[in-house]
Amino acid sequence: MVEQASGFYAAGRTPAPTRLAATVLLLRPAADPGGDGVEVYLIRRVPAVAFGGVYAFPGGGVDPADADEDLDWVGPDPQTWAHRWGSTPEQARAVVCAAAREVFEETGVLLAGSDSATMVDAVDSPMWEEERQALLARTVSFAQLLRRHRLALRSDLLAPWSRWVTPAFERRRFDAYFFVARLPAGQATREVSGEADHGLWVTPRQALGRAAAGRWQLLPPTWVNLAEVGAYADPAAVFAASADRDAARPITPDLHVDPDGTVSFVVAAS
Repeated sequence: MVEQASGFYAAGRTPAPTRLAATVLLLRPAADPGGDGVEVYLIRRVPAVAFGGVYAFPGGGVDPADADEDLDWVGPDPQTWAHRWGSTPEQARAVVCAAAREVFEETGVLLAGSDSATMVDAVDSPMWEEERQALLARTVSFAQLLRRHRLALRSDLLAPWSRWVTPAFERRRFDAYFFVARLPAGQATREVSGEADHGLWVTPRQALGRAAAGRWQLLPPTWVNLAEVGAYADPAAVFAASADRDAARPITPDLHVDPDGTVSFVVAAS
């Protein structure tokens, strides 16, 4: 990464364009009520994909089909989300849809219900797995999947948290919108993603401790967001805190090399 950044700046290259992305911190109460307040679901990316080998939150690029205006929706509408993200309603709709879609694709959890008071039951049956595979193959869109099961995206199960832009020197860059979401009652995560070889629930303190010890690789957005949600007593407190956050402000980490060779990331907000 240091060589890549040094070569980029030395050559005066133009940064690659960013691609819209959505990332979700899926939360549940910690198993030990006397310890940390929340657990977060992390997956380890396989070496063949972007940022391979690192532990990350479920997420990925926004797909053109995520902008489908026929998406059934309950909870805060796209206009409300646009206000929080500082975007257009069309972009907000696509990013929220991408967040819910990626959670289903990478964890098997479906943030949907027939109305604002109901949730879909467990979605780990063979029928739902066929639907998830069809979604991955892009033979069906998320909006189409929900419509044929008479379900709507529950946007109230998501809350905005932060926005991160990949450093200029990276070859693949994302403008990633980070959400927090609570694991719905009656559902459970599954290790289903073809882009990950491992997934687990972990407290932020555990994850950060393993990274500090050199056992895990975490990118700066993962590190910072883990530290932030780990400060709260439970998922409800995280959601309450999201209301006061400036989630639309882009944050960009950059690589800094000291004269003694020490390498660190400097996080700056636009």
